[in-house]
Amino acid sequence: MSKLKLIAAGTALLILCTGCGAAKDPDNLTSGMEAVQNLEYNDALDYFKDALSDGEDERQVCRGYGLAYMGLSRYEDAITYFEKALQLSNGTPGNIDYDINYYLATAYFRNNQSEDAISTYDAILALRPKEKEAYYLRGCVKLYSGNFEGAKQDFDNTIALDKDDYNRLIQIYNVLTDNGYKDIGREYLQQAITENEKSMDNYDIGRIYYYLEDYENAREYLLKVKISSDYEAALYLGRTYEALGDYNYASSIYNDYTLIDQSKAEIYNQLGLCRIQMGEYEQALSSFKEGMSIEGNEIMQSLKFNEIVAYEYMEDFKTAAALMGDYLKSYPDDESAQREYKFLKTR
Repeated sequence: MSKLKLIAAGTALLILCTGCGAAKDPDNLTSGMEAVQNLEYNDALDYFKDALSDGEDERQVCRGYGLAYMGLSRYEDAITYFEKALQLSNGTPGNIDYDINYYLATAYFRNNQSEDAISTYDAILALRPKEKEAYYLRGCVKLYSGNFEGAKQDFDNTIALDKDDYNRLIQIYNVLTDNGYKDIGREYLQQAITENEKSMDNYDIGRIYYYLEDYENAREYLLKVKISSDYEAALYLGRTYEALGDYNYASSIYNDYTLIDQSKAEIYNQLGLCRIQMGEYEQALSSFKEGMSIEGNEIMQSLKFNEIVAYEYMEDFKTAAALMGDYLKSYPDDESAQREYKFLKTR
């Protein structure tokens, strides 16, 4: 039986900037942006068409079109509208111009136009030389394009601009690991421990040890954090016990946290993953559904994918296939899901 890989909510390649919202009270534009947030991209396109007809903010509408087309993996169309939105600038770069350029760079990258993406980040950095987001994202594009030295320089610049940003440090580690440079990523993490351990809190030390795969030290430091009030510490402590093979204790950490706080989808996702490992498929399914019920959560893709995994382990292939069809409407770029869908339709 084919088995899908479970997805733990993690760091994506590109962290998109979301700085600019819609203009005030334009009904179609607002509805279109809400549709984009709900992954209802075709509905969004209809709203944006009506917004243009009604004379709503053309620049914001073009930005919305770009986001909707990106969601549909129609990157050339997305590029067209992002470029048009930039052409509608008043000539003085503002936050919306940087916002659109970040999205444009992402569309270029996903359309296999890495050089154009890099040039876009170059333009941002020419005007904002301390924009660490642009350094990081440009480094990601360079790395995926095979330019390790250029990527490393950008990552070095990113870290130098904020040495205490351990979230970004871990993102850099993950990107390097995904591209075969795990040892370099570990060097970054070890350097942070060596240079900053006295000033770091127990949570940051613990999670860096977690990524260094020193799970005993990770557990030691994370146990010093009050996990009943710190969900990220609970998350990492649970993952540490998972790495140590104790899924039962890890699941108890996650489950105990949900008794206090029912608003963290990532906790439910990890709880479901633990239950999969323990063969408790129906309970796992329940955990994923609990996570999906949390409005506005940022790991919906992981939860929906893992829901399908649970049904597949339960050998309910009909339901899994139906859900996979819906999943691919929202996430058409997921190649592994496309392959699995072909398998499920034969069951």
